[in-house]
Amino acid sequence: MPARSVNDVSVESDQAAAPVSPASVQTRDLLERRTARLGLSGRLFLVTVAFVVVAEVLTYVPAVANYRIEWMSDRLAAAQVAALVLDGRTGEPVSEALEGRLLAGVNARAIAVRGGGAQRLLAIEPMPEQVADTVDLRDVTALSAIRGAWRTLVAPVQEPIRVVGEGGGGFDRVEILLDEAPLRTAMIDYALRLLVSSLIIAAAAAGLVFVVLQVLIVRPVRRLATSITAFADDPEDAGRIIAPSRRSDEIGQAERALGRMQRSLADQLRQKRRLAELGLAVSKISHELRNLLTGAQLLGDRLEGTEDPTVQRVAPRLVGTLARAIRFCEATLAYGRVSERTPLLASTPLAPLFAELPDLAALAAHPVSVEVAAADLSVQADPEQLGRALANLVRNAVQALDGAAVPEAAVRVVASRAAPGRITILVADNGPGLPARARENLFAPFQGSMRSGGTGLGLPIAAELIGINGGTLTLDASEAGAQFRIVLPEG
Repeated sequence: MPARSVNDVSVESDQAAAPVSPASVQTRDLLERRTARLGLSGRLFLVTVAFVVVAEVLTYVPAVANYRIEWMSDRLAAAQVAALVLDGRTGEPVSEALEGRLLAGVNARAIAVRGGGAQRLLAIEPMPEQVADTVDLRDVTALSAIRGAWRTLVAPVQEPIRVVGEGGGGFDRVEILLDEAPLRTAMIDYALRLLVSSLIIAAAAAGLVFVVLQVLIVRPVRRLATSITAFADDPEDAGRIIAPSRRSDEIGQAERALGRMQRSLADQLRQKRRLAELGLAVSKISHELRNLLTGAQLLGDRLEGTEDPTVQRVAPRLVGTLARAIRFCEATLAYGRVSERTPLLASTPLAPLFAELPDLAALAAHPVSVEVAAADLSVQADPEQLGRALANLVRNAVQALDGAAVPEAAVRVVASRAAPGRITILVADNGPGLPARARENLFAPFQGSMRSGGTGLGLPIAAELIGINGGTLTLDASEAGAQFRIVLPEG
């Protein structure tokens, strides 16, 4: 028999100890579906009703308890009036008919008053040996009143109850014996009438609160949810962006935040779609361009055999440039986008790279000079990628000077040792400089170009090439023109 680990045994015991029945799963799914169908409005209505019911209970129970105390207080007051009548007939006998009328008016079995050290008793029936309950109205608390009202309604008694209260008009204390049945009947009648009126008030209050919350909260939240759902179906449709209301509360803040997010996301999606379309177009162009460059490279190879000194000087540069262009097109086709290969770092002298930069002055229609000063310095970088980065920077500067028609336009490329182990290359021009908007998006693709017809890719490509070679590319602050600073490890 194969051995089993302790973890296997514990897992099996846990599964055996806590089985999940299909009935419980179905019940949970049913509750979740009902909750989902209820919606925010239904939940808000139920919560409103619950709070109103709690508020009514908190006022209803004390009101019924207070009615019981007031009912007994009224009987004590009537008993005191009867005692005053008896007191006014001092020395005269009291007939049974008068006693009956007085007791009937009070709705009591007996009345006892005490004052001046004497006690009088008015009763037409024998006094019971014991009473079911004693209520002293001189010392009644809210809790005792609620407890007494609950006992009267739920567990009424057949024996009479004794009620004691403060006297007046020369009496110290008044006591009465009365049956609880009339009290219970009066309490039930009052409780029913109070319940009906409370339900009407509760329904009106709940309806009013529900309507107010529906208008102030539920509808705006539903509008937010509808806008989010509609925007998710077609994020690039500007008509689905929410129009914020003039509210200054949290709902208004949420609407404005949602509107900003939707606009930003729609712009980004449209830009990404355009970039995807552009990437497809670039792939197609690169495919055809690679074929053309391959043919041009074959022609360049034949030019190397020409004995013309000028052709022999230019042909190697032409062949090298065509080879780099072909590799770049192949990289674009291979990855579907411009993907820079891992740099082949080596000690690269700057003088040969700088020597190719003055030829870029021919791109300008107006006179522009490109001056280079490489000294005898080398950097640790990929020579091909560094040459492309320098060419992009110088080309941008030449085109900027040409577009501004600056007199005595010049681009200066200077290399120096700024710190131990670091080489600084400055590419500066005496042109009009860069506006603030261009500085904010300087290295962002398609956004940093200020020249008509420019793609805005030269600086981002140069920054990427310098970065993967372990260097930095920044723009120096200058009063005139533009000056870019490249810092690379010394080779």
